[in-house]
Amino acid sequence: MKNICLYFEIHQITHLRRYRFFDIGTDHYYYDDFENERSVSDIAMRSYMPALNVLHEMIKKHGKYFRVAFSISGVGMEQLEMYAPEVLEKLQAMNESGCVEFLAEPYSHGLSSLVDGSLFEHEVHKQMQKIFEYFGQKPKVLRNSSLIYSDEIGLQVANMGFKGMLTEGAKHVLGWKSPHYLYHCSMAPSLKLLLRDIVLSDDISLRFSNPQWEGYPLFADKYVERIANIPKEENVINIFMNLSALGISQPLSSNILDFIIALPDCAKQKDIAFATPSEIVKQEKSVGALNVPDTLSWLDEERDVSSCLGNDMQREAFNKLYSVAERVRIADDSRLNQDWDYLQDSNNFRFMTTKPSHVGLNRGIYDSPFDAFTNYMNILGDFIWRVNSIYPSDIDNEELNSLLTTIRNQAKEIAKKDKEIAKLKKKAAK
Repeated sequence: MKNICLYFEIHQITHLRRYRFFDIGTDHYYYDDFENERSVSDIAMRSYMPALNVLHEMIKKHGKYFRVAFSISGVGMEQLEMYAPEVLEKLQAMNESGCVEFLAEPYSHGLSSLVDGSLFEHEVHKQMQKIFEYFGQKPKVLRNSSLIYSDEIGLQVANMGFKGMLTEGAKHVLGWKSPHYLYHCSMAPSLKLLLRDIVLSDDISLRFSNPQWEGYPLFADKYVERIANIPKEENVINIFMNLSALGISQPLSSNILDFIIALPDCAKQKDIAFATPSEIVKQEKSVGALNVPDTLSWLDEERDVSSCLGNDMQREAFNKLYSVAERVRIADDSRLNQDWDYLQDSNNFRFMTTKPSHVGLNRGIYDSPFDAFTNYMNILGDFIWRVNSIYPSDIDNEELNSLLTTIRNQAKEIAKKDKEIAKLKKKAAK
């Protein structure tokens, strides 16, 4: 039986404010709170809440037949907590049905998997903890930021204990193969791979309301019929997109939600089911290894990371940011950690792209890639200044780590002595 695996990403960038060179060392607040509140409130009203209400009603109507998966970045959850808590409350209500799966992903929606394995693992575990706090689920499947994947990343994800991972069904990787099977990591056969069907996904998320598109208008029955006509042995139909596609990329006036509502009824008529990523991983057998020596993603036509790291500005910003990764980890300062999460967001690097094609990219306050680079580097300059002001750069990481370990051990010893003194005082008082 064919299974539709329907997955939505939820992520909210933390917008940076205009930050001048002369602010470095004097002003350590980097965020445009007004724009953050405005943008989150707007997307919650125009997309998230209408879409989630519809998905929830579909679960109530169809019961265990209809299933859906989400991943939410940690920084996205923080934005929702502040400005649109009703979105998280709705997801909690949907979670009670048992028809929703939440996936793991890096907390910051950043690019740590490309540069620092230990940091990547830390970020994923941090996001998983937040998922567990809200929904009581321990994710078994991971989706990396922008579906970034390579053989080496897959090996690390398998070593982290995950059973499955989502990535892009790119033609240059698949060749003659179909995305409608379950594959496995070439370096770790225990990690199963679910590949996004680019055409079926983008027909909804990118083209649905475009009257110039040859497939316009798109109706649910015709869409499901296309799925039914896929060769019968190809059982895995992965439809992955941003939740904001329902209401923002495709406005509600286009009847996009009516299309979504009709999918289960049409699928039932064709004997097509819905399944979550974990269910696919458990039910289906891999048909073979997927070899991905170079980095793959769902970004732009190239399906690589060139829209984030394709020019000198992006690479300079990226390298400078991660040059202090170890010192930030060792420092373990709550304010630095929060800024670190926000500065890692991959959108900060996408704003610097000079590529002519950048689907779904809105530069916000920036007039150009160079403008985005300049503003980010000013902020990064202050951030690194703060790191070095707490822990001077002339102390290397190994020495700093040893020093901090000594300090923490001393603090534990002092706390232990304090307890002993308190006990003795209490005993003396008696």
